[in-house]
Formats: sequence, C-alpha cells, structure tokens
Amino acid sequence: MQSMLSKLFNKRNNFPFRIFFLNSLICSLLLITILSCQKSNDSSNEHEYTNKLVSESSPYLLQHAHNPVDWYPWGDEALKKAKDENKLIVISIGYSSCHWCHVMEKESFEDTAVAGFMNEHFVSIKIDREERPDIDQIYMDAAILINGNGGWPLNIVTLPNTQPVFAGTYYAKDDWTKMLDFFQNLYQEDPEKLIKQAQLITDGINQIEEVPEPTKSEFQASDSERMARRVLQDIDFELGGKKGAPKFPIPTLMQFLMEQYYLTENDSLKQAVNTTLTQMAQGGIFDHLGGGFARYSTDPKWFAPHFEKMLYDNGQLVSLYSKAHQLFENDLYKNVVTETLDFISRELTSPEGGFYSSIDADSEGEEGKFYVWSKSEIDSLLDKPELFIKYYGVKEAGNWEPNHNILFVEESVGSFASNEGIDALEFETYLKTSEKKLFEARKGRIRPGTDDKILTSWNALMIKGYVDAYTAFQNDAYLESALKAGNFILENQRNSDGSLNRNYKDGKSSINAFLDDYTFTIEAFLSLYQTTFDMKWLMEAQKLTDYVIGHFSDEQSGMFFYTSSKDRSLIARKKELNDSVLPSSNSSMARNLMVLGTLLYNKGYLERSKKMLAAVYDDMRESPTYFNNWARLANMFTYPLYEVAIVGDDFESTLSPLQAEYIPNALFLGGETEGDLELLEGKLLDGRTMIYVCLNKACKLPTDDVERALSLIE
Repeated sequence: MQSMLSKLFNKRNNFPFRIFFLNSLICSLLLITILSCQKSNDSSNEHEYTNKLVSESSPYLLQHAHNPVDWYPWGDEALKKAKDENKLIVISIGYSSCHWCHVMEKESFEDTAVAGFMNEHFVSIKIDREERPDIDQIYMDAAILINGNGGWPLNIVTLPNTQPVFAGTYYAKDDWTKMLDFFQNLYQEDPEKLIKQAQLITDGINQIEEVPEPTKSEFQASDSERMARRVLQDIDFELGGKKGAPKFPIPTLMQFLMEQYYLTENDSLKQAVNTTLTQMAQGGIFDHLGGGFARYSTDPKWFAPHFEKMLYDNGQLVSLYSKAHQLFENDLYKNVVTETLDFISRELTSPEGGFYSSIDADSEGEEGKFYVWSKSEIDSLLDKPELFIKYYGVKEAGNWEPNHNILFVEESVGSFASNEGIDALEFETYLKTSEKKLFEARKGRIRPGTDDKILTSWNALMIKGYVDAYTAFQNDAYLESALKAGNFILENQRNSDGSLNRNYKDGKSSINAFLDDYTFTIEAFLSLYQTTFDMKWLMEAQKLTDYVIGHFSDEQSGMFFYTSSKDRSLIARKKELNDSVLPSSNSSMARNLMVLGTLLYNKGYLERSKKMLAAVYDDMRESPTYFNNWARLANMFTYPLYEVAIVGDDFESTLSPLQAEYIPNALFLGGETEGDLELLEGKLLDGRTMIYVCLNKACKLPTDDVERALSLIE
C-alpha cells in the first residue's frame, strides 16, 4: 500500500489520482458509522460569552469574539494547548464580508450545544484569511485534494501538530456535528489511521507546486497567439466572461486579451473583451446607484451577485476599465471608472489615505438587503417611474427573490431610448436624476458593515487603479489619491530593516508581509514612477525587490516562496504560481523584475525574470487562462518593448498625452534632468523637452512632437 502511494505522489501530474484516492479514503472513513445528531439548545446571546478573539483587531475575528465556542486566534497559545492536551484542532477560516461564513456562525458557532462539544473535544482556532493567506492557502490545498473544490468558510480538522485530516467548506449544523463526532471518536479509537491520513494529505500539499526545470529560454510570438486562441475557446461571446456560472471578473485575463488585440488586431479578442466589460457594467454585479463591483455573480448573466464588495476586485477593475477606455474609447467604461472611484473615495478610504478591505454582503442578517428594491418603493420615490422600471428590469413580483429586484440593464442607454422613441440625452438625464433619488433613499437603510483593516497588497492594487485612471482621464485627484496611499505604505507599513507589514488597523501595523504585499507594492511604485518621474518611487521599488530576493527566494527553482524566511514555519512553505482573480505573486514579481531590469539596465533582474517564465512556460501554453499574467510577461519578451524617455523642463505636459494612449509595450522614464539612469545620459538639451523612443538600448532620432513619437512606436 505504501509503495503505491509513493508512486502516486512522486509523479508531478498525478493530481487527479491523488484527489480520487484521498476523496475515497475520506468518504470510506465517514461511512464507517452512522451518527446520531444531538438536538441543540437555543443559540446564545452574543454578550453572554467572550473568548480569546476579543483582543484581536480583525473585524472578522471580532465578529466571533462572543460566540460560545472557545475560539483562539492562530498562535502559540492555541497550538501548545492542543499538544499538551492531545486534542484535535478545528481551524475555521473566513472573512468579514463572507455570506456563508455568517450563516455557519449563526447555525453552529452560536449554538451552545455545538459549542459545548467543540470546547470539550477540540481546540478551536479562527483565522481571517485576508490577514493570513499563507495559512489559508495550505488548508485550501487540503480541501481541493480531498474534495476537488474549496471555498469559504473553510473548515479543517487537524492533528495537534496542525497536519490536516479533513477539510471542507460550509456545513449545516447536523452535518457539522456528525463530522466532528466521527473524527473525535476515530482519534480516540484508532489514532494511527488519522496520523497516516494526515501525513498523506500533507505530502500532497507540499507537492502541489513543484516547479520543473526550465525547458526553454527563447519565447515565440506564435505561442502568445496560440494562448489567446485557447482562452477564446472558454469565452462566452454572448454574455462575456468564461462560459458557465458562477462568473468571476478576472481582470488580468482581460488585460492579456487586450494587449494581444493591440499587438495582433484579432477582432475576436476585441469582441471578447468588449462583451465581457459591457455585460459586467450593465449587470447586477455592478452597483448602478453607488458604484463599485460585487465579488461575483451566481448566474451566467452577471445578474445576481454575492453582494460583498472587495477592494482587490475594484482596484483591478478600475485599471481594466481605464485601459479599455484608452483602447476602445467607450464612454460606458469611463462612467464605470468614475462611479467606482467615487465609491472608493466615499466608502473605502481611510482618513490617513489608505483603503479599507471590503463591505459586507449582509445587512440585518439578510444578503443583499441594502441593495435590492421592491417595485412599490421605486414607485413611491420617482414621479415618473415607468421608464426607470423598464430599463432596469424591475418586476412587480421581483426579478430575483419575492418582492426583491436587482437593478439590471439589458441594453445600452442609446439603444433603449431609440426603441422607446425618446431622446437619448434626455433619457440619460432622467436616469441620473432617478438614480440619485434612489441612492439618497438608500442612505437611510441600515448599511452593511465595513472591514476597515488596511492590507498592503490590496492597497497597492488600488494605487495602481488610481494611477491607471489618472493616465486615462487626466484627473489630478486620482493621482493625488495614489500618491497619498503610496506614502501611507512607506510611512506606516515599512519597517526600519526594509521589510513591510501586511495589516494596519486602528493605528497599529502588524503581521509580517507576504510575497504579494511586496510584489503588488513594487508594481504600484513602478507605476507611480512612470507617471511622475519621481525617482523616489523607482528607488523604493528597487529596495523592496532586493529585500524579496534576499528573504523569499527559492534558489533551486528561481521562484519565490509566499512567506519570508523570517516567518514561523508551517506544515508547508508555498509558492504561488497560478493566476486567478488575482495575479499570482510569482508572476507579479517576474513582471516587476522585467520592468526594473529594463529601466535600470540590471541584467540579473532580467535573467531571473526570464528563468521564472521559462519554468512555467509549458504549463502556460497549455492552460493560459490560469497563467494569464505570465502570458502578459511572455508578450514583453516576444514583442518589442519600447523605452520612452522624456527629458526637459516640460516633461509633464509631454508625458500626459503620451500616456493617455493605450501603449502596453512601452515603459516611460525621464524628468527635468538626466538623473542617474543610464538610458537618460546625454539626452538633456537646453531649453527643449525631447522624447526618445528606444528599443534594446538603441534610440531613434529624438523629437519634441508627441504624434511623431507615437508613430515611432510600432
């Protein structure tokens, strides 16, 4: 038996077999006995109980601080207790705006009978996945190995040494108690069975992200075109996004398709992007009254969202829609950016200039209650509601749940007005007036809670969003917000040794930062440099890059671990490779090394970026959807990457119209003087501001004309 398991786990591509085997093993164990369910008592009043979470700062952990479950935060106290008392550990992971996390809390964790059983037989640990994504990823891998899927809440049973014996997501109360009772009994009666099972799962977790040796060092444009065609096979050309449901925005995937369209002029790529962005902007996933996007839609039409609003989605989507407006000049995209940034400024910006993490899906114990409308409410608020009701698909009985309507658009303003035989401009004015009335009325409702912790990585994504919006629309307020947030990170999240912290809450900076905190911040600072030519941001990006190389490197593969060498060891040290709704921290770092290596003429950075791409190149070609940010890096290596230098007193007014154009294959550098960058040497001319378009360290004839410079970029 052990020999067979060794063969399975020693082969890199045997994950389907591993999942099948583990799933079968768990199912067999769970079917050993049929458990009876103990009837529960009434759930407790939240003020009757206080547990160890009461001293935490995380809004999610504080939500559970008065559960009758004796929750501990992750740390030495809980882990020591489990070992000293030889108890299994329950680890429950979620986040403050997670709807099903709230449901499970109400059903199980506020129930005194369930809590009593957990307190007697387990050590229970609550984790905010946004604070500790390193722990979350390890146990999410366990859930995927065991069940083939994951999600939140994520609930795990582990040995006292934190090795998992079981992992799953949401459980109804009866199922939860049966599962806990089963593993508690098994641990008492046959602990060796669970110990062997835990080691098997832990081995699988450690082998999921093995990085192969690089297979090639030269990359082909034909591979990028092939990858784009593979992505298009998964696109829903009628409704946008990937086929099927649920539908998640994947901003970097759309960025790849846009860049590929710019480079190849394949109209199918243009159609895929425009259909997706239009359907998302018109769908219920977008808040048509207050701006901003919800997490995802549960259906194929972007209609019914899970209503939580996450900073990381909105930061990336601001970047995406800003770039799309540059490329396609669609006013709908500009409106999305404007309304989303109004929402960010109004509801997710701290007085210090940082950005809060999210807004809850639930209010008054009901998902989406803050956002949905009855027809009678709309009738009472608007003088002439008929057109509004028709445009937004409002039904007497409700278009979502009984008497609940999600505002949802089937066609553009112009198309609707034409079909109704009314003037488009007048209808647009009518819509804005009507939307404002409903928005003001909505302010009187009980608002969903805000998770007001400030996370470095997500703030960096929002900084990048503001910078991209500034370059697209030349709104100085956008750049001011980006600069303020960038300085917030430097002043509050950076330590004296050059490291970063991940979390900021109530004036306190905490938690040693993870790789994405560094890589997204480096990317944000590089954007700030290329927009302001302030060398401060370029030098800070380089310092952070060198810190990452010194403390996160896996020298064997050339990749980077997700956790620092200073962090306490867990049962696995992960390397984040696959791109999803967020770009992976390794693909982000590889792109940063490419940009910094080009701007600074640093061959070491460039070679490492190339080695990292080579290691994932075969996987990327086969599954570009899950390596979409890597695919963007591949384009930087396979197509011309221009260095556009602007030097002279008037560089700002020269830079702005250049950056207002969509030019994904150009990097910008310069300033009033030549500075310390090698590429700028000898380029300052007295009394004139000149543009130098360079490629592979060779510059074309300088010009002071923006249109001429644009023509030199092929």
